[in-house]
Amino acid sequence: MPKHWMLAIASLAAAASLSTLAPARAAAQDAAAPASAAGMKADLLHWVSDAESKLNQLADAMPAAKYSWRPGKGVRSVGEVYMHVATANYGIPSMWGASVPAGFNPQTYEKSLTSKAEVQKALRESFVSLKEKIGALSDADFDRSITMYGSPSTVRNACFLVLTHCHEHLGQSIAYARTNGVVPPWSKPVPAAKPTQ
Repeated sequence: MPKHWMLAIASLAAAASLSTLAPARAAAQDAAAPASAAGMKADLLHWVSDAESKLNQLADAMPAAKYSWRPGKGVRSVGEVYMHVATANYGIPSMWGASVPAGFNPQTYEKSLTSKAEVQKALRESFVSLKEKIGALSDADFDRSITMYGSPSTVRNACFLVLTHCHEHLGQSIAYARTNGVVPPWSKPVPAAKPTQ
């Protein structure tokens, strides 16, 4: 048998033996991995933190005079969008029994603050609360039945809702910022390093 054929057969045999080991290795890694709900919780918190960082950066970058800007009649202003996010960050977890700040009213909270400093503070505090509420959930809690907007649901579904809500309004806020000539801080080009002498 030619030598190059023998090498090819040996390579195929080695690949086959590795492929039979791969499922066993993957099973061992799965056994060592945290429970799926715990892993999901970590993923939720990661992406909530992503929205938190970007929304807070935009809220800081937007000039105070633009907080009352709105793209059209009957549409939320810049500040109202941030307050809308804050409202949901408290309101959605309350559906699974999480506490809300004293005096919180989801029907009026969105329009309760208008100054840049107050809105930024409310937005920041709402994300701190949201992350605490998700962080306090146990693995079993994600499967717990709740009622959400009058329909049967689960805590897991409420978590997905609050996460997608944050990112939905992040996209809206990016459009608002760019329309007003504000570049999202995280997307600004990084200045080139100056050559050393």
